[in-house]
Amino acid sequence: EVQLLESGGEMVQSGGSLRLSCVASGFAFDTYGMNWLRQRPGKGVEWLARINSAGATKYVNFVKGRFTISRDNAKNTVYLNMNSLTPEDTAMYYCAKDRFPNTGTEVNYDARGLGTRVTVAS
Repeated sequence: EVQLLESGGEMVQSGGSLRLSCVASGFAFDTYGMNWLRQRPGKGVEWLARINSAGATKYVNFVKGRFTISRDNAKNTVYLNMNSLTPEDTAMYYCAKDRFPNTGTEVNYDARGLGTRVTVAS
């Protein structure tokens, strides 16, 4: 059974930083690309970043230069480092695995965790 457990969300002041973690189990983590998504209050789900099994990364434009995705295959964990946070970054953040293993740059995810809440105070 695929399990994804996010953590690290909390309330921070505008301009602050956070590091989110997602521990994965139930699949061959090192062969799958991993993604971070978010859902802001009253909005739909937004894809933010992806790291493939080889470590190549891809970001949506509005987080480039502020957010960094990374992975530690020995710990079955994917991270999202977030800097220069603004109140517009307030959201539930989710990690999600790719639908298929060993894919290149395509964003195509399926299972995601229950999320971790990030609140950025102004």
